[in-house]
Amino acid sequence: MDEEISSRRILKRGLRVMGKMIRLEPGVFTIGAVGAVVHSVATLAGAFISGAIVDRVVAPSIADGEPAIAGMAIAVVALVALTLVKIGGLMARRLGAGSMQFRLQARHRRRVTRQYLDLPMSWHQKHSTGKLLSNANADVEAAFVPVAPLPFAVGTLIMLVVAIVAMFVTDWALALVGVAVFPALFLLNVMYARWMSPRMARAQHLRAEVSSVGHESFDGALIVKTMGREDHETQRFNESADELRDSLIRVGRLRGLFDPLMSSLPELGTLAVLLVGVQRLSSNAIGVQEIVSITFLFSVMAFPIRAITWVLGDLPRSVVGWERVYSVLEERGAMTYGQRHEDDAVSRGAHLEFENVSYAYDPSHPVLTDVTLSVDSGKTVALVGATGSGKSTIASLAARLVDPTTGTVSLDGRNLKEYSHAALAETTALVPQLAFVFDDNIRDNVAMGRAGLDKDDDAAVWDALKIAQADGFVSKLPDGLDTQVGERGASLSGGQRQRITLARALAAQPRLLVMDDATSAVDPKVEAAILAAMRNSSAPTSVLVVAYRRATIGLADEVIFLEDGEIKARGPHPELLATVPAYAQLVTAYERAEAERAAEGEFDEPQVSTTSEVSA
Repeated sequence: MDEEISSRRILKRGLRVMGKMIRLEPGVFTIGAVGAVVHSVATLAGAFISGAIVDRVVAPSIADGEPAIAGMAIAVVALVALTLVKIGGLMARRLGAGSMQFRLQARHRRRVTRQYLDLPMSWHQKHSTGKLLSNANADVEAAFVPVAPLPFAVGTLIMLVVAIVAMFVTDWALALVGVAVFPALFLLNVMYARWMSPRMARAQHLRAEVSSVGHESFDGALIVKTMGREDHETQRFNESADELRDSLIRVGRLRGLFDPLMSSLPELGTLAVLLVGVQRLSSNAIGVQEIVSITFLFSVMAFPIRAITWVLGDLPRSVVGWERVYSVLEERGAMTYGQRHEDDAVSRGAHLEFENVSYAYDPSHPVLTDVTLSVDSGKTVALVGATGSGKSTIASLAARLVDPTTGTVSLDGRNLKEYSHAALAETTALVPQLAFVFDDNIRDNVAMGRAGLDKDDDAAVWDALKIAQADGFVSKLPDGLDTQVGERGASLSGGQRQRITLARALAAQPRLLVMDDATSAVDPKVEAAILAAMRNSSAPTSVLVVAYRRATIGLADEVIFLEDGEIKARGPHPELLATVPAYAQLVTAYERAEAERAAEGEFDEPQVSTTSEVSA
């Protein structure tokens, strides 16, 4: 499995990950670690104070038959002060550890999300949505699980060193018995890490699979229900969930075996110290204060030792999560942009040009081969071709969702790579095949928070809706622009969603509009009105449209006919219809299919506004 981490190096890699986490958040880690040290030192001091109280207050009181009031008062004050110091250290430790963990998680979720936005569409097409969600959520969470006990563990390392020195100073024999626990504890953690690593890698991989299956089922709920495949999808999800359950049970079983062993070792050490201490006490080698101090010291060390085991026990899961997160962050291929900005004074449509462009998602299967075309300023060019001929790829290249394998795509004579990201967003708008509407109101779906589309002035939004032939049905909605459309525009029809998506693209008045079969769900009359309204609008726009309807194609200034990723013919629609048999056959087939769909009532009812009808 490619996600699996080598179990032999899990401890070394885990400690390296911990070091990186500390370097990322040194401030809050220091607060947590200092708090842990203060708490640990106070705990150690409590062991010696307890021994002194037993030896100098409790034992004399029992021997004399009356309490030592002054000594008891001093003991109470000392214990209260010690408790307050421990509380302060504990608060600092908890706040530092919690802040460090949540800050690291938030930072890496943002980094993963930004990386997703930077990586090209070609990368996203190779990874399922469920895996991407898992990387940004479950994997980030898993990577930083050990952060919570980390400051405590670091503080206890100092505590252990001081405690071991104190034990040897007090009595070397009891100290040897106590420290014998640590090699056994370390060996157990090494074994645990090696056995747990592949199990955790498998569990994290299955989390992504379950997320992916669930996302597909929810996203395709309409298809699942209309085809009556609920039982099939339920079974498919159950199989993935059961596999994840079994994997997590294997993780739990292993942890259930090792946790009691690691927790019992310090307790066994305390018992051994007591047994040896009694023998040493009976031979007058040590006194009561020494045996009480060492026994108490070792007993209070049991919990800190467990804190170290918690960190070591979470290392396999942390390393797996870290590797999965950084496999995304270290991906190369993010699109780089230039510094060229759009000239605000330019009011004409953009000039788009492809020069000897080839593209391949897979090097062995090219999608486009040596494509050369242009869209002149203010003109409309239609791309026509059978499914798989490369039309959508040309649309993606024009909007620079992907870069060509070879060749150049330029805008106004400049390579698209020279433009800044903001300049491309202002100049070019893409309306994709699948209309995506956010779970928001219509105003925000069209405006998208862009400059110049102020919520206090809806004129630009209404203008865009009017050109997209959407103003008619929007004005009839109960709340107009404030109408909530539901997730993915559930309350709208397919054609209405397409027109809202088109209005979103038109609202910023782009100089180049790329339409990838973006009006397939609207009535042909409405589609013709939309294209005519764009042609007659006050702001000239160059249009590259993937089309199949004769009415749409007929409005284009030039038609480019594609076959198998190559341009086979170009020219006016009537000319191609008369001279290119393959083109005529394809357009005629489209027209027949269109008629059949219209007869079956698949299109929305035409909702053309009066203003648009006049302009059309």
